[in-house]
Amino acid sequence: FDGTSLIGLPSHRAARLGIGLVPEGRRCFRSLSVHENLIAAARTGEWTLDRVHALFPRLGERAGQGAGTLSGGEQQMLAIGRALMTNPRLLILDEATEGLAPIIRQEIWAAIARLKAQSGIAILVIDKSLKELWGLAERAVILERGRDIWSGQMSDLTAEVADQYLAVAAGGPA
Repeated sequence: FDGTSLIGLPSHRAARLGIGLVPEGRRCFRSLSVHENLIAAARTGEWTLDRVHALFPRLGERAGQGAGTLSGGEQQMLAIGRALMTNPRLLILDEATEGLAPIIRQEIWAAIARLKAQSGIAILVIDKSLKELWGLAERAVILERGRDIWSGQMSDLTAEVADQYLAVAAGGPA
């Protein structure tokens, strides 16, 4: 990343380089409040509590609430907000909506779209939700067992390509 090898690099060093990770499974600090989770790794920059609360108003409403008592969707919002508070140059979202209710999934995807449109942060999304990715991503890479088996512009990832490589009827763009 930016000329530095990430192989074997501890996660806190990767974060200092400007990488914000939203891991699969959320991994919030359950015993801390929402507010404490957000400020735990905060760094000075454009992403502040106010800006995170504007992106996810529920986090502002639940600032004093324990993270372990939040719904899965709220915990995912918190995980994204916490990563943003590190003021990353690259935000990595690993299965950002997996296991969430459809309405919460839509809310998370809408927030990711706003991040893309309104911030200068590079965003890497790891996900199986092609429907949402077609409207959001510019480029795609399909991996199989850690190997790149297809890559290109999202516009080139047709339903036929998805069916060939992913064995799904992806229902892509018309």
